[in-house]
Amino acid sequence: MARSTPLQTSRKKVTAVIVEDLNAWLITADPAAFPYEAVVGEYHRYGRHFVSDDVLDSIAAARDLFCEHVVEDPNTSLLRRFLQIALDKRDGRYDYASYTALALLPMPSIDDAPDEASIAQARRDRLVVQLIADTLRFEAEAADGRNEMSEQPMPDRRTLAKRTRLAMRVAMPALRRLGLSQDGTGTEPYNVVEVDPGGFARQLCMSLRPETTHQERMILRLSVLPVYVLHDEYLFIRVLQLFETTFGLVASQLLGTVQALEGTDGAAAVSRLIVAEAALRESAPLFSWLATMDVEAFRTFRDFTHGASAIQSRNYKLLESLCRRPDLERLDSAAFTSTPEVRDWVLAGNPTIDDAYESACASGRFDQAGRREEIEQAMISLSMTLRRWRQTHYRIAVRMLGERTGTGYTAGTPYLRNARNIDIFRSVRLTAQDEREAV
Repeated sequence: MARSTPLQTSRKKVTAVIVEDLNAWLITADPAAFPYEAVVGEYHRYGRHFVSDDVLDSIAAARDLFCEHVVEDPNTSLLRRFLQIALDKRDGRYDYASYTALALLPMPSIDDAPDEASIAQARRDRLVVQLIADTLRFEAEAADGRNEMSEQPMPDRRTLAKRTRLAMRVAMPALRRLGLSQDGTGTEPYNVVEVDPGGFARQLCMSLRPETTHQERMILRLSVLPVYVLHDEYLFIRVLQLFETTFGLVASQLLGTVQALEGTDGAAAVSRLIVAEAALRESAPLFSWLATMDVEAFRTFRDFTHGASAIQSRNYKLLESLCRRPDLERLDSAAFTSTPEVRDWVLAGNPTIDDAYESACASGRFDQAGRREEIEQAMISLSMTLRRWRQTHYRIAVRMLGERTGTGYTAGTPYLRNARNIDIFRSVRLTAQDEREAV
């Protein structure tokens, strides 16, 4: 009989402890007492793709009992969503939304109630800063040898400093709007010249700590379940979440733009377009942050992400569809068949800025001096920023992937190359000079 290796024996012991913890929890099924740390630790040590079947079976038993008997409230809702995400591969439901744990994140959405929509930018800013702070915390702890995802050499100090500077560029506008600073008072500026990665991570976490709730800390802990055990996957997941948080805000602002145009409120339309454009522009350094990943490490862990692709992003397709109705050819491509809910919404005749703007212009509602020009300029600015975003996305994909296919069984970089120049609006066109500036 073959003997178990020390590593196999160690894993069996850890698995037995986790299973025992889960079985003990089943007796009371108290959501506040769920062994989150033990379960998350398993995913971080071995990767979502390699979690023990015994652990998965015990998590499934917890879900079946919990979902059948427990009344919905904030605590039970968090656990219910976490269990669904943790079991996505076992259930055959694994996709982009479950990989990035979007159901756990309190990001803005076009589905928000009116009172939530009114504070969408603040919600986005708060979540962006929290996600960045957590990523920098992870980097700092890894540099000190204090995390489970260790099967990849740590980035050198120069790379860590670059990552921190890029993170700061994304975080600073949000921090200013939130009135936060390194001492939590809103008065001390961050030092953006000389960056100590660990020091900035600590400063950022310190500024957030007084206002971060227990629920928010739990969400941050539970929302990264990597597929493998390579250090850079943590950064990858967080950047995808940061983009999705921004897309959620942009989509909500674009829907508000449609409503403002339909209500003849040109000032509100311009204001919402400005917020949407700024959010996209401020998120641009995230691409450079991604580009600091080790290419071979990225190509290794993405082998286990097949079935999950950013082409499945609901928020991005909503963003695109709120600007104008996509052409039928695009609706019938993988771009929208990967998001059937959004495709159905488009086919049902969703409202668009293009339609609302053309209707308002035809009726003469924005003929007053300067108003129409303001709206057009805001639409052009958004178009140029989104064009740049697409171009940069394509360049980063080429660097990281080459000509490999996408993880959602898409054409990969050729798909992104073809999507770069799709018109954002039809009612307002970019000039040749605008096109050059957007590249």
